[in-house]
Amino acid sequence: MLRPPFRIGASEIRAYAKIGVAVYPNDGADADTLLRNAEAAVKKAKASGEPYLFYTQEMTERIAEKLALENILRQAFEKEQFVLHYQPKVDLETRSIVGVEALIRWQSPQRGLVPPLQFIPLLEEIGLIQQVGSWALRRASLDHRSWAEQGLKAPRVAVNVSPVQMRQRNFVEVIKQAITDGVAPTAIDMEITESLIMEDIEGNIEKLNAVRALGVNIAIDDFGTGYSSLGYLARLPVQALKIDRSFINAMHKDSNAMALVSTIISLAHSLELKVIAEGVETEEQAKYLRLLRCDEMQGYLFSKPLPLDALVSLLRGTGGK
Repeated sequence: MLRPPFRIGASEIRAYAKIGVAVYPNDGADADTLLRNAEAAVKKAKASGEPYLFYTQEMTERIAEKLALENILRQAFEKEQFVLHYQPKVDLETRSIVGVEALIRWQSPQRGLVPPLQFIPLLEEIGLIQQVGSWALRRASLDHRSWAEQGLKAPRVAVNVSPVQMRQRNFVEVIKQAITDGVAPTAIDMEITESLIMEDIEGNIEKLNAVRALGVNIAIDDFGTGYSSLGYLARLPVQALKIDRSFINAMHKDSNAMALVSTIISLAHSLELKVIAEGVETEEQAKYLRLLRCDEMQGYLFSKPLPLDALVSLLRGTGGK
């Protein structure tokens, strides 16, 4: 019934429905229980893409688990359980450290060190990513200042920015406040995904120009996966492209992937951009990238993400005092 468009005046309006079904008496003996379980089913339908779903007990259990995790994450932020690990970026020719990427980890007393894929999506969903993202920028600024004060050759620090952060109207002001405790001029960089930029290209160009004016360098992360327009790429105030790890993993056995990596490097250099290869794990990959004139690499071949103390030790052994 909802599939045909509705005509309102001179316009046609299309409506789409998602339906959650709870059945008396198995799914609830009273109206409140039935409505609550039907709501759980419709939420699952929205998330799964199904037009309608019948309620199952598993849906309630998942919602309960999600709510519990949401409360735990809020407490984790308040109790300062989030930490930054740093993965070095190295020059492909010299293997010297030229930068690091800050990666958020959750140091849970009960769960141990939790990787980001297990909590970042929920932080974004509940809106806490804004506070956690601001904290990450400020923490990275403070850590960089600490390295400089220790007399180390402190590399620039790249911090990932989530879509939720960048969509905020006060995005630029938040970035400015977060980096004020660091060394001036700032040594903090931003990494944003290609698909995020394309959501609102004109608005994002304006925001990125304002961020660039703060002295922050900008890199497009996972380049090659977002189908961006080359015309817009030339207008973006970016300094680097990061080639997605999927292409790095495939290039030695897939001629198309190799051609794409080569094309991205040539394109970036023609625009006077630096190129960073992500997820480099073997010497064979590094050899191909060096032949293709890639500038930098990041991955387990050189180092996994390191906690702060381990990175300081590494910096001391590679040119620091």
